[in-house]
Amino acid sequence: MYEARLIPAEHKDIVHDVSFDFYGRRMATCSSDHTVKIWDIDEFGEWVCTADWKAHAGPVWRVAWANPEFGQVIATCSFDRTAVLWEEQVGDVNTINSPGRATSQWIQRAPLVDSSIPVTDIEFAPRHLGLLLAMCYKDGVVRIYEAPDPMNLSYLSVQHVINCKLASASCISWNPSRSHAPMLAVGSDDPSTVSGGKVEILCYSNATRKWCKYVTLMGITEAVHDVAFAPNVGRSRHLLAISTKDVNIMSIEPLKERDAGQLQQSTVSTVKPDITLIATLQDHETQVWRVEWNLTGTILSSTGDDGRVRLWKANYIGTWRCIGDLKNTSNAPSIVGAVQQALSQPTQQTIDLNSLQKPYQ
Repeated sequence: MYEARLIPAEHKDIVHDVSFDFYGRRMATCSSDHTVKIWDIDEFGEWVCTADWKAHAGPVWRVAWANPEFGQVIATCSFDRTAVLWEEQVGDVNTINSPGRATSQWIQRAPLVDSSIPVTDIEFAPRHLGLLLAMCYKDGVVRIYEAPDPMNLSYLSVQHVINCKLASASCISWNPSRSHAPMLAVGSDDPSTVSGGKVEILCYSNATRKWCKYVTLMGITEAVHDVAFAPNVGRSRHLLAISTKDVNIMSIEPLKERDAGQLQQSTVSTVKPDITLIATLQDHETQVWRVEWNLTGTILSSTGDDGRVRLWKANYIGTWRCIGDLKNTSNAPSIVGAVQQALSQPTQQTIDLNSLQKPYQ
């Protein structure tokens, strides 16, 4: 049984993104009102806003949590062409305003301003790769930043600048697999249906120490709003979910290291990728804005303009079916944000935030 809970976000404008931390006990929201809010679950199981601040000079598109191994760290990106790293500092436990609760303050650590083009998406790399932050831009460029010293987040250096062959970049996703070469998926929201594939897969070669294009998914011709790699738990192939006007699930053969060494950014690869479209899910019958996997990569959630969150799972013969349908409880259609926590604890943690919408509509 899935239960939807409405949380008054109290933002003064459209909410664009919701992100849960690693444990699903904290939540961050961002909005066109230029602010970011941090939410924690209290002892009664209710979400309480514990921090609220103006993060940017423009609408804030995305917010992402780093792995807790690196502390309480989030990254935000905005229409003001910047991304910012924020770190929480915890103060005294007993204060006048919050007796019995430690006060916290989010400190700006590293403003990242390396382009005059708006940042459209950000995502931290899996923990085993270190403190890396990937950012994609409206002009199709991807930059990867690294914190040389995770104890000092005031300085992040650009490690890689990747020029994707996409008209624009709208979303990005790291492959969380520890057993294979690092991989990124970049999606484009270019509305033209004649400009080729809208998703590009990038791989990192330890031999050349470069990110190279692995393949462009030419079968995806609609504007892409979100991409998400599934956690690889005992699976021999990677799964990639792509949200367009439908939900597409692609199966990708892992890239062998000897093949990764053959990839060059400026040459035609001799590696023939084994990629299969294993499902097209059309139940939303409208634009799908977000896709998210559970921790084991067995259940996929999607949400669209119909104001519903749908949960999908493959049966024993590999057919993907809807196993849950959560309806928006507000009067107006809205986009329901990241539901990773709802997938791990579906009876308590389903989030339904009003007016959560994707930028660039």
